[in-house]
Amino acid sequence: MTHTYKTNGTCSRTITFDLEDGIVRGVRFEGGCHGNLQGIGKLVEGRPAAEVAETLAGIRCGFKPTSCPDQLAKALTEALAQEQEAAQ
Repeated sequence: MTHTYKTNGTCSRTITFDLEDGIVRGVRFEGGCHGNLQGIGKLVEGRPAAEVAETLAGIRCGFKPTSCPDQLAKALTEALAQEQEAAQ
């Protein structure tokens, strides 16, 4: 299922990704540091969403209280909850 998450407090504006049986696929960031965010997308491709969220949660960007990786963690956590709720 495709998910789109509106980020908060980062240079990127949205994150779009697919979850297939809890596995992360096709992460795309709109805005932000294009090369770095492409790298993040490649690194998390094919990994379990819960594992990625746990790994990336809490990463900060400079003095900001969040970062693009932290926002991806929030997006994945929210998407996993939505899919679990829909399955019930």
